[in-house]
Amino acid sequence: MIKSRYIFLSIGACIIISLSSCTNSTPTADIKTTPNTAQVTEISAHSGHSNKPKININNAILSQLDKLEAKLGVPALSNKIQAGRPYGSAQDLVTKKVISQGQFDQIKDMVTVEDIVLTGEAKDIDFMTKLGLMKGHLLVAKELLDQNEPKQAEPHIGHPVEEIYIDVEEQLNDRKVTQFKSNLVRLQELVKSNPKSEKIKSEFSNSMVAVDKAIASLPKEEISKPTFIFQVINSLLDAANSEYGAAIAKGKITEPIEYQDSRGFVIYSQELYKTIATQINQKNPEINKTIETNLAELVKTWPTAIPPAQAVKTPEQVSKIIKTIEENAQKIIKGN
Repeated sequence: MIKSRYIFLSIGACIIISLSSCTNSTPTADIKTTPNTAQVTEISAHSGHSNKPKININNAILSQLDKLEAKLGVPALSNKIQAGRPYGSAQDLVTKKVISQGQFDQIKDMVTVEDIVLTGEAKDIDFMTKLGLMKGHLLVAKELLDQNEPKQAEPHIGHPVEEIYIDVEEQLNDRKVTQFKSNLVRLQELVKSNPKSEKIKSEFSNSMVAVDKAIASLPKEEISKPTFIFQVINSLLDAANSEYGAAIAKGKITEPIEYQDSRGFVIYSQELYKTIATQINQKNPEINKTIETNLAELVKTWPTAIPPAQAVKTPEQVSKIIKTIEENAQKIIKGN
């Protein structure tokens, strides 16, 4: 069962960070710290793949925490981290015996307890990424429903409600987008209580349309821009990479839900790339061919929504393909 994904710290001060992105905009992020360290500082950072933000162990969603699980190879670590919240410092992961000191040393540069509030283009990228994760979950849920597997589909309808929605709820209001949590809840309850109901199709359609409308609330010039879409794709592929790593043990798929999550994220990433492929092909046919080829190869990792007993590719092979895609994406983001 997925636990509530947000527990907020009481925080009294902030550091303001100015993020200089690869594009012309300059998004910023407010990082809230403890009162004893109150200060205001401007730090230059790169919004690209090479300088990823740290994972806030107090409020990260499971797909983000799965990066730590995949890094350390500790089964169910994401849920253990959630269960240990709140944390006063990252070191509390050791103090609370969630992981050992040796394990913490491997991930200490990846984690934080600081609360980061994004603005500008960085905020829009994060918003679309969260909605993209919802889309991935729902896409794989639809596949499972079509295969008469409502029990397997239900968690992927639940994840957008239980893990992600709270992360976009305030932004939906700010962007004047109609709230759609009730749509997702109705769909989840219907799949649980009456999986053969004819209403499921219409409820599913309503939920997907609602997510698409939220995405459409973003500026058109952004969501049609390759540099913007590539940053969303990179984030989705990072999440897929982490989920897939958490799904595999000794060459076998031991965590079907994580396998299916990663499948959904990759499928949606491929759909997103199609929206900018023509532009990339006109600018750099070689990069377009490399990305399309690698995306096609990546999708082969998930031959069906219902996982096979044996993994088609190792986590290392998946990571290598994703790295190739992201490296080529970065060439476009940086304007090379």
